[in-house]
Amino acid sequence: MKVTITKQCMGDRNCNKLCPEIFEYDEDQLLSIVKLDPIPAHLQDIARRAARECGADAIIIEE
Repeated sequence: MKVTITKQCMGDRNCNKLCPEIFEYDEDQLLSIVKLDPIPAHLQDIARRAARECGADAIIIEE
């Protein structure tokens, strides 16, 4: 699985709070970034949840 964050990211940090193992906030760009590629199997469900809960629909999941 691959996770991408688009430029639609509003920087509300919900994904960072939900799964800090995958997502990190970039203070310079004021948006979240993905720290892992590919996403390990044990973190895939939480990555999907983060994508569902993203208010900006900025998290793209590629299975």
